[in-house]
Amino acid sequence: MTVNGLLSIARYVLRPKTEADAKRLQALYGLNAVVPLDDFLHITGLPFKMTPELMLNVAFWAQAQSSYQEAEETIRRVHRLKINDDTIRQVTNYIGDLVFQEDCRQAEEAFNRLDQGKLCFPKRKKKGVLYIEVDDAALNTRSKDENGSSWRENKLGIVFSSDNIYTWTNRRTGEKQRQILKREYVTYIGGVQDFKKHVLSCALKNGYGEYEKTVMISDGAAWIRNMREELFPDAQQILDYYHLCENVNTFAKHVFGLEPSQYTKWADETCALLKASKYNEVLDDLKMRKKPPQCPVDLYGYIQNNAANIDYAHYIDENLFIGSGAIESGNKSVLQQRLKQAGMRWNPLTAQYLLTLRAKYKSKLWSQEVAGPSLKLLHKNFHLHPVTS
Repeated sequence: MTVNGLLSIARYVLRPKTEADAKRLQALYGLNAVVPLDDFLHITGLPFKMTPELMLNVAFWAQAQSSYQEAEETIRRVHRLKINDDTIRQVTNYIGDLVFQEDCRQAEEAFNRLDQGKLCFPKRKKKGVLYIEVDDAALNTRSKDENGSSWRENKLGIVFSSDNIYTWTNRRTGEKQRQILKREYVTYIGGVQDFKKHVLSCALKNGYGEYEKTVMISDGAAWIRNMREELFPDAQQILDYYHLCENVNTFAKHVFGLEPSQYTKWADETCALLKASKYNEVLDDLKMRKKPPQCPVDLYGYIQNNAANIDYAHYIDENLFIGSGAIESGNKSVLQQRLKQAGMRWNPLTAQYLLTLRAKYKSKLWSQEVAGPSLKLLHKNFHLHPVTS
């Protein structure tokens, strides 16, 4: 199968005449038969009976559509080929594995350079800001952990710079608005010890150490604070303002009652004080308000622990982002739209391969980091000519 449709080839298949010959052929070459024309065309062993170019197209449609079934229909319409959804999944895993392994290699290399003190940064920094945001979201899998849960954490990172932010003023409201034109995502199903290496690699690729300022925006989770201290000690961590306001509202509901007329006024005033960097006034107020036993938020401790990361008035004066909207949007577009449809459950490796490809696509890096390298590797592995279609 090729990107231009089916290519029929009439060829001889030579099979061993005796059982002894069959065992010898299998032992020597791992083959059950010999096909001279396949060897001549360098397609012996080529998986899925399709060219590498078509394999790349299959993987592209698999991550771009909402399911493997939809990818099957799209491939039928676009390439006029009937490839069942299970084969599409296998091809996607094959390509995704190639890309993921290369990502892992680069991540290990970047972390080793840091660990050995071999990272070199320019003395003269260029103007601008490099933003790093990380978060996690749950993914439903087909296997259960020791606690009986089938949910696994997918960690997502995003890196972008002020060089790729378009800013304009809304004529109707007069408010300044911004749009991120270019970003790169990294995704990893597993623990922070491996994920942090991918984040470091992505940050270095996008200019970490070259900008005057590095900012890391997060929800204040301890694992993110630890990552910043280890990998990006010069970065200014900013506690996501909107996440903080969510906690303010949760606390207010438990103190004043669930009726909006009872808690909204205090919550709004508290958020306004925090945005004006008057967090000491908020802490003084909270000292007089006892946390209800059923309230899941220790607001006083949360603000006190993040006092160095909530100087929002100063951040706004510096024209910095104070919210993690970019990573929240990434969770929706990279993970949820493709892997969290109704009834979906995943093998963790299959999910990882698909997420790796989708992250490349959403980062607009498909040609550079999926198609180009994968084709070169496949041509090398199977001794193919540059164009096999």
